[in-house]
Amino acid sequence: MTAPPTLPVHMQRNGFDPVPVLAELRDGKGIERIRTAFGMQAWLVTRFADVREVLSDPVRFSNARLQEAGRPPGLPPVTPEERARQLAGNLLAADPPDHTRLRRMLTPEFTVRRMRRLEPRIREIVHEHLDAMERHGPPADLLAEFALPVPSLVICELLGVPYADRAAFQERTHRQLDLRVPMEDRLEAGKESRAYMAELVARAQAEPGEDMLGMLVREHGHDLTADELAGIASLLLIAGHETTANMLGLGTLALLRHPAQLAIVRDEPDRVDSAVEELLRWLTIVHTGTAKMATVDTEIARQPIAAGDLVMCALPTANRDPELRTDPDRLDVTRGGVGHVAFGHGVHHCLGAPLARMEMKIGFPALLQRFPGLAEVPGTATFRSFSIIYGLTSLQVTW
Repeated sequence: MTAPPTLPVHMQRNGFDPVPVLAELRDGKGIERIRTAFGMQAWLVTRFADVREVLSDPVRFSNARLQEAGRPPGLPPVTPEERARQLAGNLLAADPPDHTRLRRMLTPEFTVRRMRRLEPRIREIVHEHLDAMERHGPPADLLAEFALPVPSLVICELLGVPYADRAAFQERTHRQLDLRVPMEDRLEAGKESRAYMAELVARAQAEPGEDMLGMLVREHGHDLTADELAGIASLLLIAGHETTANMLGLGTLALLRHPAQLAIVRDEPDRVDSAVEELLRWLTIVHTGTAKMATVDTEIARQPIAAGDLVMCALPTANRDPELRTDPDRLDVTRGGVGHVAFGHGVHHCLGAPLARMEMKIGFPALLQRFPGLAEVPGTATFRSFSIIYGLTSLQVTW
């Protein structure tokens, strides 16, 4: 059994903000040697320009070669065949050209044009859940009643996953992302997720529907193995509901605690696009994304980095870099679009970003217009610190 991890410095926050020591590091050396949650040494890159440099260079900084760093201490070994099955179809564990091959098949499903076709259904889903919240009456847990079910239903319909299975896959996702859960259990949750997806893939292969799994089987069935299909679907299901759910939950709390900003999102539809970008920048719920391995002796922020070293990017401090924005620690939804790295950057820039943006652009104003007196129940908002994706575990609201 592995011991519960210590929360590493790059995951530590004071509410919405990265802890001060991270800002001091960014404004000083810009890079530091840290210990990850799994006891491995890594370089933590904190400045916006340096983070973009790392993320935009998959030749010097490899996702796939990270597997060569070995498994965290205390875990049983796996055979190369088992390891290959675990990683098949996982875009976050691939480099070009394999990553390019997989991504090319999925990109048409996440274009802005494709998202616009989904917009009426997303609006319908949002309003159905607001209706249910209204019928339930105050107080209500915003996460359970709105922030989590909306993106869960959207990704289920898009992907072709039965929504009735949501409790089971949400529980597995929780186990996979929560660092307090022993690594053995997290790995087991990953196996269960793949096994579940493998069943759905087999059904789609027998009778492909009009959803994304059906499309992949029909159009790319000869190019993708069953393991790759299961891996792609597992990643999309997790990323498709977990990230947006936490942005909706944490973003709502941020707006409730900044009433002037909330009024802009509620009353000025022309500013919703920029408001969503600012919330993405200011909250940056993905702490680092995946670690990378340096493939050659190189340098970042004047720090020599040896081939084989692990490198991690602190996305929240990069997005709060004064070189990116003036007064970066202030939430200002009128700033307009900025080149933040909340969705990553480079070849691994989040494939589902247009879908996430669409859900937030519809969800935030619809919630605030339906309940103009929305307020948090004091003392009920609890931040979840040990998750790979930052957010809230609950938020009781009233209206």
